[in-house]
Amino acid sequence: MTTLTACPVCGTPRPANRLGNQPWCCSVACYRTFHGIPEPVTPSCHDAVTMTCPICQHRFTPVGRQKFCSDACRAAAYRRRRDAGRPTLRVPKAQPRRPITVYECDSCGARALGEQRCEQCSTFMRKVGLGGECPSCGEPVAVTDLLAQEVITAD
Repeated sequence: MTTLTACPVCGTPRPANRLGNQPWCCSVACYRTFHGIPEPVTPSCHDAVTMTCPICQHRFTPVGRQKFCSDACRAAAYRRRRDAGRPTLRVPKAQPRRPITVYECDSCGARALGEQRCEQCSTFMRKVGLGGECPSCGEPVAVTDLLAQEVITAD
């Protein structure tokens, strides 16, 4: 038996770790030539292929990893991505809080809803918090009295 010591197509010497009696080819091209396999017809992933711009639908040949046909289309795509996540913001109309604020007089202990000055003492009362009138007795009641915790309002 004879051992082939080189590539049968180009004559490249066989490496020492590739021992055997079968023909040895040094590359895929030599293998195809030796066995009569034709070259593939499909283009490689690196060949120039036309593609469609996702913004304007214009066909173009990309350069590198180019996705858009022009800088204008690239900028338009950026603006669409940037603006897509922003919902329209509606700011509610500002409402005065004084009518729903409960005040208490430090000297006489009287409570009033929406009135900062005590009618009996004619002094300014301190703010207890947001609240309203009690449905059963009609007295001003703060939310903090009912819930036993602080109410935080967004300003």
